[in-house]
Amino acid sequence: MLYDKDIREPLFDFLEETYGKIRIIEEKQMGRSRADVVMVLPKALCGLEIKSDADTYARLGRQVRDYDQYFDYNYIVAGTKHAGHVKEHVPDWWGILTVELEEGRPDFYLWRKPKENPKVNWKRKMGLLWRPELVHIQERNHLPKYRQKSKEFVIDKILLKVPREQLYQQISDELFERDYTQIRQDIAAYKKELLLK
Repeated sequence: MLYDKDIREPLFDFLEETYGKIRIIEEKQMGRSRADVVMVLPKALCGLEIKSDADTYARLGRQVRDYDQYFDYNYIVAGTKHAGHVKEHVPDWWGILTVELEEGRPDFYLWRKPKENPKVNWKRKMGLLWRPELVHIQERNHLPKYRQKSKEFVIDKILLKVPREQLYQQISDELFERDYTQIRQDIAAYKKELLLK
């Protein structure tokens, strides 16, 4: 029996071999669910939900709805127990990766490639970015700073003024560069600047 903890690291290796340049973000809050894995690609975000042999489908309906709000592509990674009927539980545009033990190691098989998600909500997708990352996108596109405005206001303005073709890459660029050790300082500096205005 394969558990989630047995699948993750070999999955990351498989994804890197398959896609090349990626960044993995684990356990990302999205709506009322938590994405097991977010794979950042150069021009797309891909959500991956892991259903190990120990998991059930009890929450999958809600999870699918949440993943479809945030990511350009989605995969379900199914253990042997679920491999035979997992396709009945996810939309046709979801990719399916199956995993089973082969000579004591997890072995992955691409059962179905993901198609572009028709339900992605760009406001939700951009909401995954931190405020300093949105500021970088504003600067790159020569937009006003909107310092006194809410994050939602800024997202609306970016979506109104920047073509989606540019945003695919710019969102990915920000997430590739995300520095979890630096962010507290960046947010504190941003808030201090707001107070001084």
